[in-house]
Amino acid sequence: MPRRERLLHPTAWWLWGLGLATAASRTTNPALLLLVIGVCVLVVTQRGDPAAPNPMRAFLVIGAVIVVLRVLVTIVLGNGVYGDTVLFTLPQVPLPDWAAGVRLGGPVALEPLLFAIYDSLRLAAILACVGAANALASPRRLLRHLPATLYDVGTAVVVGLTFAPRLLTDARAVRSARTLRGHGGHGVREVARLAVPVLETAFERSLGLAASMESRGYGRAVRSSPASRRLATGLALAGLVGVLAGLYGLLDASVGGPLGLPLLLFGALLAGVSLVVGASREERTGHRRDPWQWPETATVGAGAVPAAALVVGSVQGWEGIVAPSSATLPPLPLAAVLALVVAASPGFFTPRPRPQVDA
Repeated sequence: MPRRERLLHPTAWWLWGLGLATAASRTTNPALLLLVIGVCVLVVTQRGDPAAPNPMRAFLVIGAVIVVLRVLVTIVLGNGVYGDTVLFTLPQVPLPDWAAGVRLGGPVALEPLLFAIYDSLRLAAILACVGAANALASPRRLLRHLPATLYDVGTAVVVGLTFAPRLLTDARAVRSARTLRGHGGHGVREVARLAVPVLETAFERSLGLAASMESRGYGRAVRSSPASRRLATGLALAGLVGVLAGLYGLLDASVGGPLGLPLLLFGALLAGVSLVVGASREERTGHRRDPWQWPETATVGAGAVPAAALVVGSVQGWEGIVAPSSATLPPLPLAAVLALVVAASPGFFTPRPRPQVDA
């Protein structure tokens, strides 16, 4: 019988990916951003589940499209960054006075192009981190480990993730059936003809799923007091405000200053307390839970190392964290490079989820 080594806990992979995404968001150095993407590709290649679909390529393609579109928009419309090194000049279309500050065509300088490439490459690196987390631990596995407070939300998301791809499959099946009957077509009218049978099939499937979930005990009433509900809601709102304020302070140091990280941690603490308070009144059992062992802890630590290094580097102004909009390549901060190398280590010490055959 084929067997497979255990998969790493999905929460560990997602925390690792969020750590890398945090590191990518704090720099515009193209070498560091490409290193982040390379780390994601390496870990997915080494530890991706071969039995599951790999969405990493789609995220990389989306990131490449974002970079190309950002460059094209900068060439045609500009992005508000002016430079002295003019590469070429496009025919400029005169615009009315109310469109002051917007240009269509005209001179294209090197500095705005570099700024657009660096900024869009940062977004592409963040998407690569999210894609790596998706490839290493599917969102469905992660939703199994949500706290009891978010159980209903997790169930709704699982249902959505299950039914969204089926809508496309149903649409292809209905269109193939219409083509076999000689009713092929294109455009908005054809889409309108496909909508009714596709929605009817989805409605019937949703009714069957609701009946099966009800027979298994989903949707039971939760006994809770008004005081506990108000306490959990108040803590959740306060935690959300703290997290948003902390993130804003981290992203814009001129506004938040040194209070960004403390506000983020305090908000996360309040949100965690609200989950605990809500879970105390709603008990849920689990089936075959993924264990949390030392590889999970080490993986989370490997993702936290580059996040901490790049956050400290951006706050202290390390040379090379922010790339200048000039033709010269920025220097590589050694501490940031070593931190990203540490982030690649889970690709070698975590369990390898490859099928094996028992003797």
